Amino acid sequence: MKFTRVFAFMALAGLAGSAYATNGYFAHGNGMKAKGMAGASTASSDDAFGGATNPASMAFAGNRFDLGVDLFSPPREATATGGTAAASGESDSNYFLSPELGYNKMVNPNLALGVTVYGNGMNTNYPTVGGANVLGGTTSLGADLMQLIIAPTVAFKVAPDHSIGVSPLLGYQRFEANGLQGFVSISSDAANLTNKGFDDAWGFGVRIGYMGKIAPTVTIGAAYSSKVDFQEFDKYRGLFAEQGDLDMPENYNLGVAWQVTPQAKLALDYQRINYGGVAAISNPSNNYTLPGGAMGNNLGAGFGWSDIDVWKLGAEFKYSKNLTLRAGFSQNDNPINGSDTAEATFNILLPAVNTKHATLGFTYTLASGNEVTMAYMHAFKNDVSGARPVAFGGGTDTIEMYQNSLGIQYSWKM
Repeated sequence: MKFTRVFAFMALAGLAGSAYATNGYFAHGNGMKAKGMAGASTASSDDAFGGATNPASMAFAGNRFDLGVDLFSPPREATATGGTAAASGESDSNYFLSPELGYNKMVNPNLALGVTVYGNGMNTNYPTVGGANVLGGTTSLGADLMQLIIAPTVAFKVAPDHSIGVSPLLGYQRFEANGLQGFVSISSDAANLTNKGFDDAWGFGVRIGYMGKIAPTVTIGAAYSSKVDFQEFDKYRGLFAEQGDLDMPENYNLGVAWQVTPQAKLALDYQRINYGGVAAISNPSNNYTLPGGAMGNNLGAGFGWSDIDVWKLGAEFKYSKNLTLRAGFSQNDNPINGSDTAEATFNILLPAVNTKHATLGFTYTLASGNEVTMAYMHAFKNDVSGARPVAFGGGTDTIEMYQNSLGIQYSWKM
């Protein structure tokens, strides 16, 4: 299959539905090698996913094409107790396919050109019970956020063991929300709040990175991604603060990789995701009680998400000439803490509460030199509870979720 056809397939398939809600709504890693090490890859250069992590790594990645897909399952549940709205519901649609690709070409020994295609997102779909959903709406309740990022990349070696790179981030996202009839009284534009079908938006940002070997066995990396500034969702300007403006938050990561022995490597990453810079996500949920705080306004009620720190630790062991084994563990802050009245209630729609992830993976090198890589991730069950406003029936809301994913990737060496 020609690369152009594969790229077109990925661009379309990437919109078919992603449900990542691991580190907030960011994936725990990009590329199956990174996913097998809990995402610890800022200082690694063994695939073409640098546009999603550290563009500078592409200068050392060689000529390759990586194509992968994850089967992702995030069972999630919401429960309301102690009030007139007492109810519970499990979200349907528990299986999703999330594809990704990376391509890298060494123009000369010091210059690489490539592209990475990856996605973020989350999804909920709660059925009605007795004619109402868990938030009092009259139709099934849910949200579907899908983000596709295309990151063309250029990386250059400024010295034999040091490189810099840059990736313009070309973003496309689509969103749909249903069952929010209970929010009509606190919206600034009830006609553009719920059950409007999919809306889409385009955006642009940039990621820059550095990678360097500071000792024969130690490599470091660092990368910064600006906010991806998207167009507003006009169909949901009565839901998201700033008239439907939902940007992708800025984030940065630092990493170190230590080649302990010729067979064994350890990698440690730190990532910061600044959800607080996106009003639609971070504005306090109880802002609707304030003047000018109706949903959709600049100060409108949001989902109360906080900035988070993510720590990722991965290990790799070359078991034989053909087989490399991986394992990892990551832990992140919970962007949702339920401290504000209505925060747990609002986040029934976006229950990104997982904080601990364990991973396993391997790569098998074929006789041709091409590779087959697989990775498994388990996000341990976590829940958050908080007070439900009297306006929504009072009592307490609890949201919980755990996750599993199993992915496979084929890599062509060229």
